[in-house]
Amino acid sequence: MSNFSFAEWSNLLDQWGASSGSSNADHKPEKAIPTTTSVEKLIKEIENPLTREHALFALSRNREIRANLAPLLWNSTGTIYLLLEEITTAYRVMSSPDLVARATNNVCNALVLLQCVASHPDTRMNLIKANVPYYLYPFLEAKNKEKQYEYLRLTSLGIIGALVKVDNAEIVHFLLQSEIVPLCLRCMEVGNELSKTVATFIIQKILVQDEGLRYFCSFAERFFALTRVMGTMVDKPVGEPSLRLLKHILRCYVRLSDCPRACDGFKISLPSKFRDATILNLIRDDSEALEWLRQLFVNIATGNRGSPPLIEETLSILPS
Repeated sequence: MSNFSFAEWSNLLDQWGASSGSSNADHKPEKAIPTTTSVEKLIKEIENPLTREHALFALSRNREIRANLAPLLWNSTGTIYLLLEEITTAYRVMSSPDLVARATNNVCNALVLLQCVASHPDTRMNLIKANVPYYLYPFLEAKNKEKQYEYLRLTSLGIIGALVKVDNAEIVHFLLQSEIVPLCLRCMEVGNELSKTVATFIIQKILVQDEGLRYFCSFAERFFALTRVMGTMVDKPVGEPSLRLLKHILRCYVRLSDCPRACDGFKISLPSKFRDATILNLIRDDSEALEWLRQLFVNIATGNRGSPPLIEETLSILPS
C-alpha cells in the first residue's frame, strides 16, 4: 500500500474521464490488442490536428499497449514536442472560465502519455534530462478546486509520482532543485483526497533519499511548513484522512524522526490526534501502520534523549 502503480493511476483517470462530460466519454476503448503497426499509426496521427484528439485518447486509455508504448513515444520524431505543445495550450486559459472539459481531457490524455514515459526504465531519465517536469508546474501551482483543475493537478502529480516511485537520488536531486516541494505542499492543502495522497507519496519518496531528509531538516521553515500541512490533514474531522493517506503521512513522520533536530521540532508540531483514540481506531487493524506509529514515538523519545511524559503515555496505550 505504500507505493502507487501505473495501473492504479490509470483507473483513477478513467473514473474521472467517465464523468467529465466531454466528448471523450462517448469513445469506447478498443477491445482488441493493437499491433505495433496500429500503435505507430496512432502515434503518427498525433501530428495531424484533425486526428490528434482521437489518437491521444486511444493511446492513453488502452492498457494493453502501455508496456512498450514509452520507447515508441520517445523515439518517434516530434511526438514529445507535440505532447508538450498540447499541454501548454492549457496555460492560456488557466485563469479563465474557458478551461472546459473537452480541452482538459485533451491535455490530460497527453499527460497520461508522459506518465507512461516517466514509468518506463528506458525513458524515465530522458524526461529529467529534458526538464519536462517544469511543464507540469503551472498545473500544480493552481489554487482552484474546480473539477477540471483537479483533473490537471492529479494527472500532473501522477507523472512526478511515476518518476519518484523508483528510489533514484538523481531524480530527487532534480526535483528538489526545481522546487517541487512547495508545489506538493500546495496540492496537499488544496487538492482533493486523491491529489493529497499522491502529493504526500511524492514527499515520502523524496524523504527516503538522504538529500531529501537534509532538505527538510536543515532549515526550520521547511520542516515546519511540511509538518504544518501534514498536521492539518491529520487533524481533519472524523473520517479524514483515509487510511491510505494516513499511512503515507506516517511514513513521512517516521522518516523525519530519523533526524534528532526533527525530534526536537515534534515537541511542538506533532498532531494532537496521534495521542488520542481517533488515529488508533483508524489503524488498529493495520499492523504495519501501528508499527510505524510506535516507531515514531520511540524515535522522538530517544531523539530527545529521554521519554517525555506525553510520549510515555502514548506508547503505553498503543496495542502490542
